[in-house]
Amino acid sequence: MATPPSLSLSALPLAGLRLVLEPLRVEHAQEMAPLLDDAGLHVFIGGRPASRRELQEQYRSQVVGRSPNGLQCWLNWVLRRREDGRAVGTVQATVTEEQDEPVAEVAWVVAAPFQSRGYAREGAQLIVAWLRDQGVVTVRAHVHPEHAASQGVAQAVGLVKTSTVVDGEVRWEA
Repeated sequence: MATPPSLSLSALPLAGLRLVLEPLRVEHAQEMAPLLDDAGLHVFIGGRPASRRELQEQYRSQVVGRSPNGLQCWLNWVLRRREDGRAVGTVQATVTEEQDEPVAEVAWVVAAPFQSRGYAREGAQLIVAWLRDQGVVTVRAHVHPEHAASQGVAQAVGLVKTSTVVDGEVRWEA
């Protein structure tokens, strides 16, 4: 039986060379909905673009920071460029407990106009380094086998491709 994560984590502001990561707030839906309203983003991540209202509801549940059963710790950030303060995407980590050790599942999404600029890589590197500082032992990501850019991000944060496939996505892990 799963147990709640031993770590009690909350998303904190993080800063990199070009990005500031803001802990997610419900109000971010106003700004993020138009950026994420792109069917092309969902080719690899699944689903469909959410309306502003749907995104507000999603964010409302995510900012709680824990799953309803308490078995997952939810950490979500908006990626914001330092140069102009513009939001460009999101990163997230879901922390669980496996064999008495914290495990984080990380993910990233960058809006199409801002892709191929290294924002996903920088954001993912920031959260993975922060998670490690918090005592997270294992980090994972699940990446579509045809999504070369996300495979590159996974490699950049030190994850290694495994033979495990979950819902059509390959597990990367370190």
